[in-house]
Formats: sequence, C-alpha cells, structure tokens
Amino acid sequence: MKENLVVTGGLGFIGSNLIKLLIKKNYSVINIDNISYSSNFYNLKDFSKNKNYKLIKCNINNKKKLLNIFKTYKPHTIFNLAAETHVDRSIDSPEPFIESNILGVFNLLEAFRDYFKKSKKTKLIHISTDEVYGDILKGRTNEEYPYRPSSPYAASKASSDHLVSSYIRTFDIPAIITNCSNNYGPRQHPEKLIPKLIYNIINNISLPIYGDGKNSREWIYVEDHCEALFKVFIKGKLGEFYNIGSNKNHNNLEITKKLLSIASKHLVIGENVNINYIKDRPGHDKRYALNSSKINKNLSWKSSTTISDGLEKTFLWYLNNQNYFNSLKKNQIIKRLGKL
Repeated sequence: MKENLVVTGGLGFIGSNLIKLLIKKNYSVINIDNISYSSNFYNLKDFSKNKNYKLIKCNINNKKKLLNIFKTYKPHTIFNLAAETHVDRSIDSPEPFIESNILGVFNLLEAFRDYFKKSKKTKLIHISTDEVYGDILKGRTNEEYPYRPSSPYAASKASSDHLVSSYIRTFDIPAIITNCSNNYGPRQHPEKLIPKLIYNIINNISLPIYGDGKNSREWIYVEDHCEALFKVFIKGKLGEFYNIGSNKNHNNLEITKKLLSIASKHLVIGENVNINYIKDRPGHDKRYALNSSKINKNLSWKSSTTISDGLEKTFLWYLNNQNYFNSLKKNQIIKRLGKL
C-alpha cells in the first residue's frame, strides 16, 4: 500500500513541482490548496486523473477541515508550502500574509498536534525562505544565524518558523524546518523576476529592473529544491533546520543578460526589449546568501543544475508553453506592485 503524503499549497510553483516528484517516486499525494490567485490548475493538469493524486480545496486556517483530512487519509508526512510569497504584494497589503503565513500555520500546527496524538508515525516539514535572515552583505548564513527580516513577507515567514520551532520544543511534535534560496523554473507565476523577464522578452516589452540592478540573490532550480525536500523527508532529523541553496549568487542584471543571451538563440529580440531601471521597492534587501553545508554533509544533497542550464530549460519551457500565460489574468503579469 502506497504511503499517503499531504502537500499544502500544491497548485503553486514549488508545491506542484514537489507533487510531480513525489508521484514519480510512487507516493500517493493529497494536495490541500485554497485556490488563490497564485494557484494554477495548469501546473498539475497532467495529474488531474491520476489515481495517486487528489486535490482538496481547503484554507489552512480551517483547522477542523484540516484535521478531518488528516484523519481520513492518515498521511505519513505533511509538507507545508501554503503561503503568500511575493514581497511586493506584502508591501501593497500585508494582511493576507499575516492571515496565511502566521495564523494559517498556527491552525495547521493545532490540527497536526491533534492528529499526532493518535498517529505517532507522522511528521511535518515546514518550507520557508532565506529572506528570514534579512540583508546579508557579506558571507553566508548558516542555520544558527539570527533572523532579521526586512519585509512583511519575510517577517511573516520568520514568525511561522518560530511557531513551528516552539511547537517542536513545547509540544514535542515531529517537525523539520527548511529555508531555501530563490527558486526559479517552469510554472512560476510571472509576478516573479525570471518568468516576468521571459514573458516580456517573448512579448517585446521592456524589462523592469529595480534600482541599479545589483541586488544579489542565490538562485536554485526548483527541481533541485524538490530533490532536497525529498532528502529531508527520507533522511532529515526531526527538530532540525536545514538551509537549501545552490551556493551561487547572481545579481538581477546578470540574470537579465543571461536570459537575453539565451533568448537570442531561439527568437528575434524585439526592439522594445531593453532594460528599464525602475524605482526600487521600499526596504529592498541587497543580498541573500545561504550556507548549505549542513544538508550537503548530513543528508548528502547538493544542487546539481547550473544557472545557465536552469535558465535555458526555464526559458524554453515558457517559450513552448505560452498557453500557461493564458491561464493567468493579464494584469497579474504586467501590473507593477510594491510601490509606496
């Protein structure tokens, strides 16, 4: 009998890629998703009739419904990826981030705590972000580094991490927390930098770059992240934090120029496709950088996709799957967010 696994937020970018991997590895997956603007049925359309996949509409703030799902399907592990994730949106309106990333995680923890009382062979893996560490101008942050979040989004994720950690200590729940660097790859909502640039290149639109373009991020291909989460699922130690990153940083200008170089091999670049420097968003961190030596050493995982290969695969996926953009509202793609 296949083990049941729960993935919350599975219609999103990382969640849908994780579900694909878990089904490929012969697990049965229950996808709990509240079906918000960032949820996209396109992401898992190939699995809609798969006997090992089930979608249940549910907000993680609904403790009663969550507990009923857990009792019905008796999941071996719950991967929590349900979250509001876009920094710019958290500047426009912080409230949904508090509701989902803090109150939602609280209700998920309460439901999980009740479920754990009767099902001791379960665990929770809470997926978080490197942004909880704040601006890292030098060096790389290990799991012991203090949290100094800058945006309402990062602060809400930091709060969720602290909540999970407190439940581990106080209530002895079996849980693990992961903090990952910037993901990119197929099926990412084009409010994020890389798919937005790709959309604009394909559609002959200028390329908006914040500030001077020197903001540096550690980029990881989404499939590498999902493989790391699978390692944590199989071998991770309960109660631990694991950083997940590529150990490679690139600033926004470098990413833009790499994408333009890739695109020029596959299409004629339009005359409007020029870099357009725009006003920076408030509180914009200059640099994130993780030290992932713990997961490298203890779980024998390491990122394997180079930025050049990953960007090429990502660009070609969007170029060959432009119907994906039609599954979204156009103003969600082109609207500028995060202004004050």
